[in-house]
Amino acid sequence: MGTPALAARILERLVMAPGANFRVVGVVTRPDQPRGRGLGTEPSAVGALAAHRGIPTLKPVKIRTPEFLSELKAFAPDLLVVAAYGRILPASILDVARIAPMNVHASLLPRHRGAAPIEAAILAGDAETGVTIMRMVERMDAGPMYLQRSIPIESSDTQGTLKQKLAELGAAAMLEAIDLAARGALVETPQDEAIATYTAQVEKKDAAIDWTASAVQIERMTRAYDPWPVARTRLGGDEVLIWRAAVEDPRSSGHDPGTIVSMKPNPVVQCGTGRLRLLEVQAAGRKRISAADFLRGKRVEASARFGT
Repeated sequence: MGTPALAARILERLVMAPGANFRVVGVVTRPDQPRGRGLGTEPSAVGALAAHRGIPTLKPVKIRTPEFLSELKAFAPDLLVVAAYGRILPASILDVARIAPMNVHASLLPRHRGAAPIEAAILAGDAETGVTIMRMVERMDAGPMYLQRSIPIESSDTQGTLKQKLAELGAAAMLEAIDLAARGALVETPQDEAIATYTAQVEKKDAAIDWTASAVQIERMTRAYDPWPVARTRLGGDEVLIWRAAVEDPRSSGHDPGTIVSMKPNPVVQCGTGRLRLLEVQAAGRKRISAADFLRGKRVEASARFGT
């Protein structure tokens, strides 16, 4: 059960696992959605892969119905393997699995429960992240854990690069957990509720840069929101997307937040605390280009301000 590309990669690894002691008998994913300029409906990443592999697929609009429950039970699953499906599953569905309903969550639980664990880990400046394989319960990412695997967060990691890494890590961890289930060797470890943290679904408005924040925090935004919704600001009334930036100085002050304090070789912007060097930006409807070329093309000079 899954929807986006991260879940599709995990499904692909399960289907292609050499010498597997299991088989994927069915897939559940979100309904096809309007996409592209023509707004024709297209399947989710998981739905497209399942169709390519010829795996029976359910795409329920509503999951709390007798009809869907009956269709799910017809698969007679030993395990439910869930990865970023996008809905809270009721007990009636979780109980369909003969052995366990297992979820792969892209964080080291109980830290960063919820819908945006990868973005949250970057924004928090975490040194590492990882995946948790857990038994699902009706509370958000609160079930007992079967195993965890971790990786460092590199200074260059974005939401996009971490999703790719965690998809591979999650697939390997899920294969390991499935093998443990087949051998009756799963061991549950309760989560520590006292240290649980939560994330919310990311919205476009979350990516609006507040230049009174620190340079460190704004730089994290550029990575956490790449490739979506992309950190953004305004310059002279026009929206500008900030794709890449680097902390020039984490402590300096002396100018109003958002002020361009120097232009060469790359523009440097004063933040609430520290300064940020802009490397790659994009104007609405244009291509991504170097920040220096962008500002030179708009004839922007030092002392201009972002955010106005």
